[in-house]
Amino acid sequence: MVRKPAKMYRAISKRAYTRREYMGGVPGSKVVQFDMGNTKAEFPVRVSIIADESCQIQHKALEAARMSVNRKLQKEIGRMNYHFKLRTYPHQVLRENKQATGAGADRVSEGMRSAFGKAVGTAARVQSGQKVFTIYTTDAMAEKAKKSLRTAGYKLPTPTRIVIERPAEA
Repeated sequence: MVRKPAKMYRAISKRAYTRREYMGGVPGSKVVQFDMGNTKAEFPVRVSIIADESCQIQHKALEAARMSVNRKLQKEIGRMNYHFKLRTYPHQVLRENKQATGAGADRVSEGMRSAFGKAVGTAARVQSGQKVFTIYTTDAMAEKAKKSLRTAGYKLPTPTRIVIERPAEA
């Protein structure tokens, strides 16, 4: 079977399909961790990556972006100087009507337009303006955190922007 291109699942086109208790054979999410680094400490600066357009982000893309950011943060900042949080969860189940390929497949694969399909993966539905990743860190490390989030933006299927927030002291 041929792997479909990821752009097929990027657009939010149908109703939400998330009730796993009614469907069998949903592959598990590849996202391993949602909180990394020093989760106990309080940090004064928040650096977030924000999606500019509504889309679906596959669990594979989320995990690839998470791994690249976390690796870069550990090398440049050190594990105790940041708290990295993944702020979306891949609830949406993606379906695909598998097609036969190869010799003679043209006679097999005709018909059944808009077929229901089998579960092939999961995705997170992200609205425009929603935060996908957030790094909590110190003021001195904010630029390095911003640089590491830029690499995550290349792995996501939507245009992104990076915002640095410094909450006012009360």
